[in-house]
Amino acid sequence: MQRLGAPGGPVRCDHAGFDLFSFPGNLRLPVFDLERFAARQAARGRRRGWRAVLSHHEQFGTLAAALVAERLGLPGATPESILAAQHKLHARRVLEQVAPEANLRFTGLTAGDDAPVPGDLDYPVFIKPVKGAFSVLARRIEEPGQLLAHTRFGWPEHWLIRQLTEPFERVCRARLPQAGSAYRMLLEEPVAPQTAQFNLDGWVQGGRVHALGVVDAVMYPGTQAFMRWEHPSRLAASVQRRALEVAQRFLGAIGYAHGFFNLEFFYDDRDDCLRVIECNPRLASQFSDLYERVHGVDAHAMALALALGEDPQSLPLRRPTAGVAASLVYRAFDERGAVPPAPATPQREALASEFPDALLFSFPKWGRSLARDFRWTGSHRYGIVHLGGRDREHLRQRCEDASALLGWPAPYLDHGPLPARGHAATPSFSSLDAPSAEASAV
Repeated sequence: MQRLGAPGGPVRCDHAGFDLFSFPGNLRLPVFDLERFAARQAARGRRRGWRAVLSHHEQFGTLAAALVAERLGLPGATPESILAAQHKLHARRVLEQVAPEANLRFTGLTAGDDAPVPGDLDYPVFIKPVKGAFSVLARRIEEPGQLLAHTRFGWPEHWLIRQLTEPFERVCRARLPQAGSAYRMLLEEPVAPQTAQFNLDGWVQGGRVHALGVVDAVMYPGTQAFMRWEHPSRLAASVQRRALEVAQRFLGAIGYAHGFFNLEFFYDDRDDCLRVIECNPRLASQFSDLYERVHGVDAHAMALALALGEDPQSLPLRRPTAGVAASLVYRAFDERGAVPPAPATPQREALASEFPDALLFSFPKWGRSLARDFRWTGSHRYGIVHLGGRDREHLRQRCEDASALLGWPAPYLDHGPLPARGHAATPSFSSLDAPSAEASAV
């Protein structure tokens, strides 16, 4: 807040909401209504003199923030533009109108046990919920029987899916009825498994689209599960500009004129083909740390400045600490196998000592919650670590060492083993003068 020029004295930040996937917060789901929630928060904001409203939460938070900002007359995206981006079937229709060359072939599928499975589909297909997040229930389907099994749920799953969709559905029916029901699945033309995936991050202010940068996605071999994200991108600058042009057309078409965005896309260099996966109307929080390490850009501060109606580019830069950075994702794929345990206190302390720049997130699960992960996403994400390095080779070595310390397999399965060596102390980044030459300007 000091970097944003906030006046002296304590800065007050109010919070509201609950954890969708944890007890007891998820007990609020059956009675949760977004419009009522927004009305209560707007009344609270008037009493307390709120100057900005902000959320990067995909499921409800981004839409809730837009509803509150609208009521308070504060800077923000319109709720209709958030709905248009998050309703994946509607977004595909818009993209077909404004950037058909960047779209995938698609169709909607009615959800539910009584819904028929189309008999004229060309397999394989890719399926995902019309309203979803975290790649839940998104996967490649090879034949009709697999599609039938994937769209039939037990009553606990039916209940949870309905609770996760209904708040969005109610707002969408009232404000964007042309989108149709979100109680559907989206079937898309699949891309070749080896096709590279990328993320374009940026923001819109006054209707003008700005690029923050591109992050590369690396998958676990033979899967659609993210293994790590790396920045700077290896993608050619000319392709990055094409992705920005597509984002400009799509965001303009849905009326998204204020806020951060994250455009996920495929690029196949064999036929120079760029295809949009989806466009998220929010900051991709997981990547903010990568931009700060490599460029000294604090994307969270930029998002707050934007919510305050200020220019994000006016913020001071920090000194970069790395030439390359990664968000490393640790997953288990065998539901019957052992999941690596969460790091004990001595391991956490050792990581903090040997890798002071590391960020560690642990997500232990058990029982039904763990089983649901495997059922809905095909894997269990049990940890994330963020690290920086002088270059890609140095980053990988640090990842291997940090992973060994945690007792987790390093997420570099797309590489051969490193040469054997003794465990080395981790050098400090304080002597780095600048990011590596491959880092593009922001």
